[in-house]
Amino acid sequence: MDEFMQAAIAQAQKSRLEGGIPIGSVLVKSDKIIGQGHNKRVQDGDPMTHAEIDCLRNAGRIGNYKGTILYSTLMPCYLCAGAVVQFGIKKVVAGESANFPGAREFMESHDVEVIDLDLDECKQMMDEFIQNNPLLWNEDIGE
Repeated sequence: MDEFMQAAIAQAQKSRLEGGIPIGSVLVKSDKIIGQGHNKRVQDGDPMTHAEIDCLRNAGRIGNYKGTILYSTLMPCYLCAGAVVQFGIKKVVAGESANFPGAREFMESHDVEVIDLDLDECKQMMDEFIQNNPLLWNEDIGE
């Protein structure tokens, strides 16, 4: 596992410690993290603050997203995949998609390379959260 996914996992753990949903994300350009974030829906009371959205907000205005890679501990949902497509991010690395399949096909249909690392650490973190917080999880995914 590379340092960027480790940073995304650290963000997910931060969210969990804050009482939120354990999903983390980092944005990388030229082998440097330029933004990072975590799901803050619970903490901020904001349904839009998914990890990837928080990460992009924290990266700020960077001009263009050519050459960037978005890492996320969980396969991005349609909201976050829409941001990926809108900003022209061409590569997404997900920690897992077993707990939530996300919008992989949508991103790939827009020429985004999607890599699913299928990491046990990410799967276990989400599985534990979902088992202990089913109502909160269903709210997060719109069910």
